[in-house]
Amino acid sequence: MMHQQKKNSQQEQTPVIKIRPHFQVLDGLRGIAALAIVVFHFMEWIYTDSSKNVLGHGFLAVDFFFCLSGFVIGYAYDERFTHIGLKEFFKRRLIRLHPMVIFGSVIGLLAFVFDPFAAYQNAYPVGKILLIFLCSLLMIPFPTIAERSFNNFGLNAPAWSLFWEYVANIMYAFFLVKLPRRYVVLLLVPAAYFLFSTAYHKGNLLGGWAGENFWDGGIRIWYSFLAGLIIYRYNLIIKNNLGFIRCTILLSIAFLMPHFTFNWLAESLIVALYFPLIVSLGAGCALPRKTLAICQFSGNISYPLYMTHYAAIWIFGNYLTTYHPEGIHLAMIVIFGTMLLILFAWLVMKYYDTPVRKWLSRK
Repeated sequence: MMHQQKKNSQQEQTPVIKIRPHFQVLDGLRGIAALAIVVFHFMEWIYTDSSKNVLGHGFLAVDFFFCLSGFVIGYAYDERFTHIGLKEFFKRRLIRLHPMVIFGSVIGLLAFVFDPFAAYQNAYPVGKILLIFLCSLLMIPFPTIAERSFNNFGLNAPAWSLFWEYVANIMYAFFLVKLPRRYVVLLLVPAAYFLFSTAYHKGNLLGGWAGENFWDGGIRIWYSFLAGLIIYRYNLIIKNNLGFIRCTILLSIAFLMPHFTFNWLAESLIVALYFPLIVSLGAGCALPRKTLAICQFSGNISYPLYMTHYAAIWIFGNYLTTYHPEGIHLAMIVIFGTMLLILFAWLVMKYYDTPVRKWLSRK
């Protein structure tokens, strides 16, 4: 009897560990969005007129990333931020994000220096190249390479969105995490105004990556990150049995849609309404047993793929403008180039990103 009472007492004192669900379909969709970005970057070199590009809206995948990030950050930290604290939050985010920032900067530097199809490297003294590299490592925008359209991060162009991701994380930690959800909704109103206004005046939402459109990135993440956070806080998750394949088709429609007369409005509505809907559907999907492995693989390589592919894109662009390949030759370069970039992203994930993050987490 006393033994049973002691056992019951121990059970009462033992904390119950709640296993939170993992959104496998959203992981898979993140990989699809990263793949769309890669193919879009290939295609924008081939079709300088985006209206002729079959994947002319592939850049909107970044806005999907931002919305997904708001949802995931809210899900991961809203309820335990007080427990882990500010310092631990930033440590976890740096461990998650910065190893690939460093890796992307290194291969970006190597591709810049050793690109066999470019000759503009000699125009930059060693000191300036090292400064560009340092800014890339520290996530400091430095739009100085004219031959690369004054990208905010000349060695690894996609890092512009990571810069704004860092800003959103800082705003979340100091402000949004404590803000009642109704006020987050109020913040969405001016964000929507600036989103639609920017698209109207510029004709599209393709901004944030260069010095001349730097602030467009802030407007894009302002709306989408808040939208994702609202989805979580109001539990706007739509239970469904669509599965990963159907959700992939729905997401791909946004990237493949043609250009319209009111293109600015179409893109704004995609970002403002359609992507939040897909995040809600993806979060509410039943566990995709048949496609589980694909979702896991897709999610695992998404960030390494996004942060490593552009070094090859610059080399491809310089090759394209030098030798002008056409037809099947050009198609094979894009197809096999994409496949090699996926393989490279997997290798980076397996032998660099995952081991480094585990080591940092132990430390």
